[in-house]
Formats: sequence, structure tokens, C-alpha cells
Amino acid sequence: MLELKNVGKRVGRDDHMAEVSLQFQRGSLNVLLGPTLAGKTTLMRLMAGLDKPTSGDITMDGKSVIGKSVRDRNVAMVYQQFINYPGLTVYENIASPMRLAKVRGEALDRKVKEAASLLKLEPYLDRTPLQLSGGQQQRTAIARALVKEAELVLLDEPLANLDFKLREELRVELPRIFAETGAIFIYATTEPQEALLLGGRTVTLHEGRVTQFDDTIEIYNRPCDLRTAQTFSDPPFNLASVALHSKQVSLKDILLGELSETVANLPDGTYTAAVRPHHLSLQRTDLNTIELEAIVGTSEITGSETFIHVDVSGNRWVVLTQGVHRLEAGESISIYLNPDSLYLFNTNESLARVPSFSVDGR
Repeated sequence: MLELKNVGKRVGRDDHMAEVSLQFQRGSLNVLLGPTLAGKTTLMRLMAGLDKPTSGDITMDGKSVIGKSVRDRNVAMVYQQFINYPGLTVYENIASPMRLAKVRGEALDRKVKEAASLLKLEPYLDRTPLQLSGGQQQRTAIARALVKEAELVLLDEPLANLDFKLREELRVELPRIFAETGAIFIYATTEPQEALLLGGRTVTLHEGRVTQFDDTIEIYNRPCDLRTAQTFSDPPFNLASVALHSKQVSLKDILLGELSETVANLPDGTYTAAVRPHHLSLQRTDLNTIELEAIVGTSEITGSETFIHVDVSGNRWVVLTQGVHRLEAGESISIYLNPDSLYLFNTNESLARVPSFSVDGR
């Protein structure tokens, strides 16, 4: 088990990491999720031994690894900026950690070719990295991490430079492969969808602090606070200040309806309501749906989906709907909201209420 105990990292007067306490079990898949500068790379560098914390302790199986060099740790690292040995062939790049571990002969050859097959590198084994595309070089770096059989595998946005199809395949394959080795697998990403696809457990980060650590789908369904909810939503949650009075929720002068028994114990007052973009629609879906007037700002058509940016009573929202919808800027439309899809957050941004229906992880 890898454990971080009140770990902090200060650079000058700036706290890059503050009082982080986490436990990662062997054979587990863990995702670090947060925007750029949230602290994901800093945390990985501390776990790898590339940087030393200014406070706290890091242990592996109960023994402190502070001060232990990277060379003396059984760690494999893959970064978005791929790193390969330019003078070696792809075959020798992949084989290099095994040669250091004194693996020779048929065992080395078999593992290199297995990794090359998974990463679709067989045609390039005799080439050097400079003869490869960026995606092929990144796959070479991932293959080298695969064969190392490390105790701790750190991947910092490793698939960002790969084409969509291969990225999707590896999202499925990599967790299974590393889990079979019994390694602790830690994968950093800025994309909530990628965290959901990978599954496992997720650490949400904001400005060097952990906001939540739990099963990935649990954080998606029950974010502990508004900051975590926003971290785990792309496009972001639609937010609005609402008033709660006798279970009735109002957005300015618009009555959104009566919420179910899940708010029976909530005191009257002001809350922040949050709804995911795909829980808004352009058609009435059931009798509980509330019609809201909206003014179109712009529409983004992706092919199978359309992101419609709208103004709802002074709030900038996004409606994510299936299909192609061509709407003009300034056009007045109706959008529909089921009150049971609302999250409510207290004035201190802590979670007060989750939707009353089951959320499926989308």
C-alpha cells in the first residue's frame, strides 16, 4: 500500500500541495482528476520521488520512502510529453528496463513483443524514435512502462497525443493489464469522461488540495461540495441561486416546483441549484417537467450532439441535446427541467441534496 500522510509541498511562499492524506491499495486503479494547475503532476512527482515534500510522510507498505531515490524505487512513469532514448530502436527502448533488471533471452523477447502487439508497434520495432510519429513515440513510452512490472505506475495524461480510436482501446486495456501485475495504478487527467471510462477510484483536486476521494461513480453521483461537482462535470454544471420555502424551489420569480421528500429536513433559505446540461431538454419529457424561457447565445454542433448556450433569467446555462439543432443567436426558446434532477448546495458550497432519481454515470 502507498500512503501519503499530511503531505505538503511549498515552493517559496506558494503551497503547491497542502496536507494531502491518501491511501492507494495494491492492484487498484486510481484517477487524479482536476483542471490544469490543480496539483496532479506535483502529486505524482512526490509519489515518484522526483520531488521531496516539505511536510508529511510517504510510505510504501509501511516504510517511509522519503529520501529514497527514483532509481531505488520500483516506479514506472509515463507523461504526456513522451520520453524515449533517441539512439535506441523501439525494440531496445521497450526492452531497456528489463535489461536493467537482468531479464534476458526468450523471456525478454516475449514481453517486448507482447507489449508491442498491444500498443500496435510491431511494424516499428526496428525504427528509432525520431522515425516515428508523436503518437507512436508515446505508445513506445507506454510499452516500456508495461514491461517494467513496477509496484507503482504513474501516468500523467498519457493518451492525450493518441488518435481517438487507439485512446479508447487503451482506456479499456491499460487498467486491466496493470491490475493483473498487482501494481498501484495512478492515472492523471483533466477529463471527467475519461475518469468515468476508467472507473476505479478518483481523487478530485483543486489548487493543491484533495476535495474528495472515493469510488469514481460515487463522486460523480454524490460530489461532497460544489467545487468537486464542477471538477467532475464537462460541460460544467448549470448553476443558479434559488430560494427554498416549504419544499418549493423558486428561481427568481419562476416556481420550479415542489421537491420530493429528500428535502424534507432542509431549512428554508437560499441555495445554489445545479443541473447537468444533459438533464435539460428541448421537449417536455414528463408531467413534472418545468418549462423555462431561454435566449440562445450560440450553438455548437458536434455531429451527434448539440451544445446550446442560453440565458435563463440572467444565468448562463448549456443544454446538451442529441442530434443537430441549428438555432440563431438571440432566438427565444423553451427548455425543460425536471426538478428532481437538481442538486442543491448550501451557502458554504457543501452538498445539501442529490437528485431523487438514480444517476447512471453519464
